[in-house]
Amino acid sequence: MAETASTTENGGVSGVEIQLEHVTKRYAGSREPAVNDVNMTIPAGKIVILVGPSGCGKTTTMRMINRLIEPTSGKITIGGEDALSLNADTLRRKIGYAIQQAGLFPHFTVAQNIGVVPGLLGWDKKKVDDRVQEMMDLVGLDPKDFAQRYPRQLSGGQQQRVGVARALAADPPVLLMDEPFGAVDPITRGNLQDELLRLQAELRKTIVFVTHDFDEAVKLGDKIAVLGNQSSILQYDTPDAILANPANDTVAGFVGAGASLKQLTLLRVRDVELTDAPLTVTLDQSPSTVREKMVNGRKQFALVLDERKRPIRWVHVRDLGTAASLRTAGKPLGDVVSLQSTLQDALEAMLAEGGGVPVTGARGEYVGTIELDTVMDTIRRLREEHADNAEGARS
Repeated sequence: MAETASTTENGGVSGVEIQLEHVTKRYAGSREPAVNDVNMTIPAGKIVILVGPSGCGKTTTMRMINRLIEPTSGKITIGGEDALSLNADTLRRKIGYAIQQAGLFPHFTVAQNIGVVPGLLGWDKKKVDDRVQEMMDLVGLDPKDFAQRYPRQLSGGQQQRVGVARALAADPPVLLMDEPFGAVDPITRGNLQDELLRLQAELRKTIVFVTHDFDEAVKLGDKIAVLGNQSSILQYDTPDAILANPANDTVAGFVGAGASLKQLTLLRVRDVELTDAPLTVTLDQSPSTVREKMVNGRKQFALVLDERKRPIRWVHVRDLGTAASLRTAGKPLGDVVSLQSTLQDALEAMLAEGGGVPVTGARGEYVGTIELDTVMDTIRRLREEHADNAEGARS
């Protein structure tokens, strides 16, 4: 498999195409194959989601790509190279793998976990250390705070970030992800999904992602393969095409009710207009100066940004009369969405926060605020379009 860089100078694709041709897995003692005659082309640099009910064979199909499960028959090529002809360990070191619960080594620090595969590949210590620092920064974990922690000292979301960093550390062209966000709470799950989309916009890997959650598939996938028994492909298309025209009743069942509202999952925060409604202030400003600015501007609330322009706290004007520092004034930020977030995510965050929520860019920096009216106007427009389309179909 050819070596590739994370990014190219022109921002090109670093992933490679994967082809499955007549791939079958038959376990000893089973009358029927677990996976039967699967044919699929996974485009280079895209996220392809395998979605289907429990037991349909989606995880088995994915794990045959890195030969954690050996196919009984068929052919798998990765970047034009026959994956079944390679040494299995060599193959796996060139394919990132992220799973539910992160799968971190409990007695290794965060830095040691991330550096495992580069170490196995014989990288020198300085190169490994530099890569660990780079990957931690990439997934939003400050090396100064997290490098020497152990997995037990991390939240579930932080563990998953480390798991993704470890999977990407050796710069593989392919990343396999098996229900990686299934064990965290809904808010953390949404944030991790946004993080993956942000990383993918930068790295352009080929990602195969297994989930049973169709909403997650719609949010993340460039293409979705809806699988039936034995990994039979019921429909393989873009999310918007599947939402608009499910291939059969089984696929329609996955789409579920409210297909027009699911269109919110296809639209990103970056697709709508943001406002600069709240006053923004920085940590180095004095509470008295900020209070004066808020009173003069007739502002009740201000958004506090850290040294890297990341939003961290809300302060009310009444919090500033006795506050010694903006580091402790007011209250920590509740929910934030990114430019990669869907409008569905934004709506849920607004309902939790009771109003507009801050929006962050590629490195967590504040870029604006999304307001409830913006999302509600979009919902109304989508419903009108859906009604018009339905009327057109009837006539």
